[in-house]
Amino acid sequence: MLVIPNQSAGVLERYGVTREEADRSAWAIAGDGRHTEGADAVNAVLRELGGWTALVSRILGAPMLGAVERRVYRWFARHRTRFSWFGVRPECEEPDSRCY
Repeated sequence: MLVIPNQSAGVLERYGVTREEADRSAWAIAGDGRHTEGADAVNAVLRELGGWTALVSRILGAPMLGAVERRVYRWFARHRTRFSWFGVRPECEEPDSRCY
């Protein structure tokens, strides 16, 4: 698994994601080129991590929970700037990040 900030030079073009799409939600791009967006992308990463996180992704991806998860994800993505108190430091704020 490779995590790349979408602000890195050339990354959007390389993976075929527009700036609008990248700003809207998280993306997971499989080795075969399949693109997954939003809550489904989060679940893809959880599955890839394996162990108990793979189980969580299966539970969240169940039909009824999946619909709720996608709705919650869309709300969170639209309001993500309100959650800076989580203390997450964006990768592009790191020294020598190579982000533009």
